Amino acid sequence: MVFHIMIAVFMVMKYTCDKRRLYLMPIAFAFATSALLMLGTLKSYPNWFLCGGLTNITNYNDALIFFSFRNILMAILFISSVILYAFKMRDMHSRKIHCIILSIIIVFSTATMWLAWLYSSNSPTLDVSFIDNNTFKYSTAWNSIISWSLIGIWVVALLIILLVTHLRNIFWYSGAFFCSCYIFTLFVLMSGQDAASYSWYQARLFETISTLFLIFVLFCDVFTLYRQSNTKYQDSYQNSIRDPLTRLYNRSYFYDSFTALFPTLAHKQPISVIVSDLDHFKRINDRYGHLQGDKVIQFVAKVLQDSVRQNDIAARIGGEEFALLLVNTPPDIAQSIAERIRLAISQHDAASSNNQLPESITISMGIFTAENLTVPVEECVRRADEAMYRAKAAGRNRVEVWKAL
Repeated sequence: MVFHIMIAVFMVMKYTCDKRRLYLMPIAFAFATSALLMLGTLKSYPNWFLCGGLTNITNYNDALIFFSFRNILMAILFISSVILYAFKMRDMHSRKIHCIILSIIIVFSTATMWLAWLYSSNSPTLDVSFIDNNTFKYSTAWNSIISWSLIGIWVVALLIILLVTHLRNIFWYSGAFFCSCYIFTLFVLMSGQDAASYSWYQARLFETISTLFLIFVLFCDVFTLYRQSNTKYQDSYQNSIRDPLTRLYNRSYFYDSFTALFPTLAHKQPISVIVSDLDHFKRINDRYGHLQGDKVIQFVAKVLQDSVRQNDIAARIGGEEFALLLVNTPPDIAQSIAERIRLAISQHDAASSNNQLPESITISMGIFTAENLTVPVEECVRRADEAMYRAKAAGRNRVEVWKAL
């Protein structure tokens, strides 16, 4: 009963998150109503659940009536779910249509529970006998009609699932498995000669297994949705902090990271900022076009990314302007890294760059190293930028370390 309530809650939650999944609501009501009908079974025959022998039994017949109505309800609502699934792409997702369909499901579920209650010794005019409470023997009606009818309706439900859904996903695989288990459960139940046989407990075992399998599938679905959601979040986050052309970090992330690292500054753990700009890049765009210019920027970005450590930050902060944030890097090491990058870029031509460069290009770079908290973040970047412009003024294709004039 608890398992059925769990499944019903899962289905309602999924429908609430995505109203296009109206087909889940019949299944939700199937399991919710099934749990309520199980209360009637438990009241009539508690030892089915406790396996405690045949003492203190109230009414075998009522228990089997609740069981039968529960099977009818679930099979019909499973069929309804598949039909709604077949029409899920149609224009049927208005609020009015949903209310009508849900109202029909509620009325059907309520009517089934009411009939089950009336037939289970609660109405003098509605009397049906499936089991003799004195001899525990099944009636002819159960053996010849009811049991086979229940099997038939589950077979119909199984066939409709197979034909309509083609088992497109694990959810419908579990639905088909659930129907098959209920068919097998009924056959096991029919194999017993009377209600006192172990076939009752075997039938309950297979019914429980099918329910547990469906719960397992739902948990897998929740895990899959979480993983997909987390992947989408990570992709969205990366897109928000990276430059779309080069996949380097963008200007905003560069400044945010520098601001976050700035309080950790110490004389023995300085942070070096390198600001660089491609020389005569406008000429590349004018002569070869912006598409070729983009290839040049991508090539330079790859050189920069390959030249820094994992905890360093390489960013594109302007059109052809780049910045590096080197953690725990003194000025002499920063200058060595900048020179290595400058040489790596200037030594390439069209042939060695796989035609990413239409001609040899150069880059000018400026360095400033922050060793204490006296100079704010914006001023650190401004000084590195100033050193870069000094490199351009000195003839380009150079590395300059900032010095106070």
